[in-house]
Amino acid sequence: MSFEPKKLALLRILQILEQYSDCDHPMKQEEIASRLDRDYGIVIERKAVGRNLSLLKDAGYDIISDRRGSYLVGRTFDDAELRMLIDGVLSSKYISVSRSRELIEKLCSLSNKYFRAHVKNIYSVNEWSKTDNGALFYNIAVIDEAIERGKQVVFHYNKYGTDKKLHKTSEQRVSPYQLILRNQRYYLISWNETWNNLGHYRLDRITEIALNDEPATPLRSLPGHCNGIDYREYATSLPYMFTDRPEGIDFLADPAIVDQIVDWFGENARFSERDGKLFVTVRASPKAMEYWAMQYLNYVEILSPASLRACIRENLERGLGKYQNK
Repeated sequence: MSFEPKKLALLRILQILEQYSDCDHPMKQEEIASRLDRDYGIVIERKAVGRNLSLLKDAGYDIISDRRGSYLVGRTFDDAELRMLIDGVLSSKYISVSRSRELIEKLCSLSNKYFRAHVKNIYSVNEWSKTDNGALFYNIAVIDEAIERGKQVVFHYNKYGTDKKLHKTSEQRVSPYQLILRNQRYYLISWNETWNNLGHYRLDRITEIALNDEPATPLRSLPGHCNGIDYREYATSLPYMFTDRPEGIDFLADPAIVDQIVDWFGENARFSERDGKLFVTVRASPKAMEYWAMQYLNYVEILSPASLRACIRENLERGLGKYQNK
């Protein structure tokens, strides 16, 4: 081992406390001195450890010392917060397995060695359904730069084949405006410069993205968007991410699913009572509502618009035909 100069002792003591101490595992000054010698080749006396601990406390570090020893209290994240962040990484379908593992390792490093022993799900990342596209974070970086500089981006857009691999379907040139998270997927809201329409693209299906020198089309110059986009309303009006324009939709619902309605539509949903049912009004994509209403078929009846009601009736008739005895 190469010996480190004693002037690094202050930094190394802080790192030792971060890695090896908590309220259940305080460290005596002799233990800290021993760890300094073993891990860093720094040999100092017990009293010097005490002086360094006092300096760290004076610098604002939340270190408690009592008869049992010393331990670090204040951390950037407590263990419950780290577990929540790790679970978020695990459940995020848009983060690849390899990047998920890297992120979880980084999160675990923000606590001590005892935390890692309790995070059993760090080893289960391969069991989760995740994208194979490892370019997600690069995509985000390029899009952020394009939005900041007011530039267009070009990329290949892909779809999955029966081999469960991504295959290129088209090349797109868009003006990017915002990234939103919906249904555990990242979407890029943008103006398609070829087709002249506002749409969104799943980030985990984008590859070979590049910044374009062409200036982006200003959002407020688009028809109907002189005031920009209310992104919260945008997200709740698309329970599924279809690109048709949101409309006012009325439906009757069983009170038993009010939780689900609020989960999907949030403050976008308006409620009143009608003959023991919930009369609900939302502003949403008709195409998305077609799928949503079919999902909650036993609890929901679409009232208007008439075109959506007729579309669902046709779906039911076709479905019934498939399940009739032959």
